[in-house]
Amino acid sequence: MVITRRPLTAVVALAAAGLLAACSGGQQQDIGVATVGRATVTEVVEAPANVVARASAEVTAPTSGRVLAIEVKDGQQVAAGQVLVRLASPQATSALAQAQQADAAAAASANVTLPRVDASGLAAADAAAQQSFASAKAAAAQIPDASLRAQALAQIATAQAQYASARATAQRAVSNANSGIASLEAVASSLAQAQRASTRAALAAAQATVDALVVKAPIAGTVVLGGVASGGSSSDVSSLVSQLPSSVQGQAQSLLGGSSTSSVTSGALTVGMPVSSGSTLLSVTDVSALSLVATVDETDVLLVKPGVEADVDLDAVPGASYSATVTSVDLAPTTSSRGGVSYVVRLSLGGGTTETGDPAPAPRPGMSAVASLRVLTAKDAVAVPAAAVFRDGNRDAVWVVANGVAHRRDVVLGAQGESEIQVASGLAVGEQVVVKGADKVTEGQQVEGG
Repeated sequence: MVITRRPLTAVVALAAAGLLAACSGGQQQDIGVATVGRATVTEVVEAPANVVARASAEVTAPTSGRVLAIEVKDGQQVAAGQVLVRLASPQATSALAQAQQADAAAAASANVTLPRVDASGLAAADAAAQQSFASAKAAAAQIPDASLRAQALAQIATAQAQYASARATAQRAVSNANSGIASLEAVASSLAQAQRASTRAALAAAQATVDALVVKAPIAGTVVLGGVASGGSSSDVSSLVSQLPSSVQGQAQSLLGGSSTSSVTSGALTVGMPVSSGSTLLSVTDVSALSLVATVDETDVLLVKPGVEADVDLDAVPGASYSATVTSVDLAPTTSSRGGVSYVVRLSLGGGTTETGDPAPAPRPGMSAVASLRVLTAKDAVAVPAAAVFRDGNRDAVWVVANGVAHRRDVVLGAQGESEIQVASGLAVGEQVVVKGADKVTEGQQVEGG
């Protein structure tokens, strides 16, 4: 896209009365001379733009069901979090009940307890054995024969040692068995807890779906019920959006009540209407602050920076002028279908005035506009009419007339308006330059000045 430039204001105060002095005789009748003066020259980049809202949200059905109640009216202002629509969904309610039952069952089996091996019998047997050993030792001690008494006590000691070894083995077996049971118990509990975590997640999702049946406003703004405006069709919307710059098609599609990835509820939203999951119920648009999305050609974008002011003309309000200020310039380019490269420039949009000086009406999102970006302003600058400057190779030049003779002189340009151009260096106020018929002048030609 080719973006043209034009001056916003350029008032050149020329030293001589009468800007052009026609020269007499032959070819010189087509040559005009003017005196270099000072002016305020503003370079302007014109860019097509569209009005966009501060924010826009498309509200869709969380699940399939039907409209139970509509709590707002079309065009009503709502606050963030305000209830908009209530839906009924037997499917979602049934899914919640099933999730609750599954979670309750998982909770009941979350802590697994297995029976342990009872070691109390070992203690009773040990007490009886110790009593028997004590009785045996007492009886052996009554044997008169010392040799036989010693032999009997030795046998009792051996039996007591064997018993102690067997008792220790049994105690280890019981301990190992209970340890293994504890490990099994821990594994079973871990599995049960993992299952509980799954059922809890399913329950939370089912509860969230049921809670979402009470549809609330995600942002503050104006409500538009239904997915497609009355009198329009989805094909009409797509056709309109396709004519916009590619960089703003997504936002325009949202503002017009449709998207490429979700189904749309056609017509007005009514109580009892069936809806499918993901279908558009309504949209909420915040127009408390409007902005512009403009596209600037790559040849001009380096001149555009945040803070640059602009005048905006809206197609919908002929003759009115709105103020705007550049807030950002996208780094990534956009490519048109014709192969041209441009960049998205975002501007905050201010108020406007009509031709009569009255306040202009507030624009609506999606309106087309032209932003005149004042990218460079030179005040009280040395300036010449644009027709005085010509390109010679890779240099800009003018014909300076001194003592009636034209001489070519290179100049460095500054702000470039449509009618006047700033000469940053190469000319001085009061000098005379050819401003008409420069293409007919040659070096050293006699030219009558004004």
